[in-house]
Amino acid sequence: MERAAPENALHDRYASAEMAAVFSREHRYRLWRRIWVDLAGAQKELGLPITGEQIAALEAVAGEIDFERVAEIERSTRHDVVAHLRHFAELAGEAGSILHLGATSAFITDNADVLLLREALTLLEGRLGAVLRALADFAHRERGRPALAYTHFQPAQLTTVGKRACLWAQDFLEDLAALRRLLSGLRCRGAKGTTGTQASYLTLFAGDHDKVRALDRAVAERLGFERSFPVTGQTYPRKQDSQVLAVLAGIAESCHKLGTDLRLLQGVGELAEPFGATQVGSSAMAYKRNPIRAERMCALARRLMTDSLNGPLTAALQWLERSLDDSANRRLVLTDAFLVADAVLGLAAGIAGGLTVNAEAVAARVARELPFMATESLLVTATVRGGDRQELHERLRRHSLAAHAAVSRGEANPLIDTILADGAFVLDRAEVDALMRPGAFIGRSPEQVDEFLAEEVEPALAGLATAAVEEPRV
Repeated sequence: MERAAPENALHDRYASAEMAAVFSREHRYRLWRRIWVDLAGAQKELGLPITGEQIAALEAVAGEIDFERVAEIERSTRHDVVAHLRHFAELAGEAGSILHLGATSAFITDNADVLLLREALTLLEGRLGAVLRALADFAHRERGRPALAYTHFQPAQLTTVGKRACLWAQDFLEDLAALRRLLSGLRCRGAKGTTGTQASYLTLFAGDHDKVRALDRAVAERLGFERSFPVTGQTYPRKQDSQVLAVLAGIAESCHKLGTDLRLLQGVGELAEPFGATQVGSSAMAYKRNPIRAERMCALARRLMTDSLNGPLTAALQWLERSLDDSANRRLVLTDAFLVADAVLGLAAGIAGGLTVNAEAVAARVARELPFMATESLLVTATVRGGDRQELHERLRRHSLAAHAAVSRGEANPLIDTILADGAFVLDRAEVDALMRPGAFIGRSPEQVDEFLAEEVEPALAGLATAAVEEPRV
């Protein structure tokens, strides 16, 4: 009976085809073949009795993988690397005899894993660029629109819609910098032998230490790395996986923050995520316009943040030169973490690129709260005109509390009318209205947006090809 494949939401609903392809079995095992060929090629160049014809024979069949045959061999050997090695050797004929000389399974699996990590991180770099570009465009458009700022989700002072978007963008900019630092320092395992001592290679090269070191460098170079780890156990240090997962968790943090803020702002009617013309918000409540993209992004981000804990746990719990309890964990966690990171960044880019502002709602909330923010200016003006500062402050306190109560009941803010009716302030409507301009309370928000985009975002995006964003799936 044919084995049924379980539904996998990460592959089927959330991650992009590009990221799924990076972690496909076809791609992984073709990388294994490439690494075997690279090892043999480097050994040939350093003088081992390997011919160009043998290398050509390996290359000719490197792309041919019969997964049913591999499964058959693995059922007998219970070893995946051996199964693929024997199948490759079968296809290569006589040239199969030069495969895997001096190598261990971790030489294949670990070097292939780092190649996959590099490909996946490079793809995420483009995804981050797409998010940053969309947020930068939105921030520029909304640089000067006054909006209510919140602390504790309570009205505070004013900011601008664009300035708030820069807060989100700054988080993603930090993620981009962290990812680039990681990419620049990513190291392969190289050719280190069974427990990292290179003893098998020293035997192959008749005790020539220089050739063993040259082999390690040559393998790293062929795989596209400036260097390998200088020392390893049987595997490359699992701390590198932990560092990778930490960067992905950072991306999840930024996406969750964006999603949470948007859900709050959509709840009060100020901002909204994209909503299609035929999109259905609820099967029962036809009027609903739920922030489903932001909610999905937050849900997946939480999954990524919790999955990332496997990195430090695995690195901390490896015994001496290696224990195999990392293997099953890494197979699941590394692949899923990148699929989730890809999904949340796709959602973030789609959300940022389609944000809409309810200008009337934003302005109404500003108008409702602005009288409270203007009280300090009104106090100073009335005091300069001869009023008693302490008495005026007490009057403002009482008037403000009464106004808060009215606003809480859903009424219009009566504070300015109350102050104008209080003869102790000696203020008229015209000068109060002049003090009540929202633009007077946003500080340097527009200038901060301009400076941040020009000095931080644009240089970071220069030369970066931002990845195309797929429409998020339901």
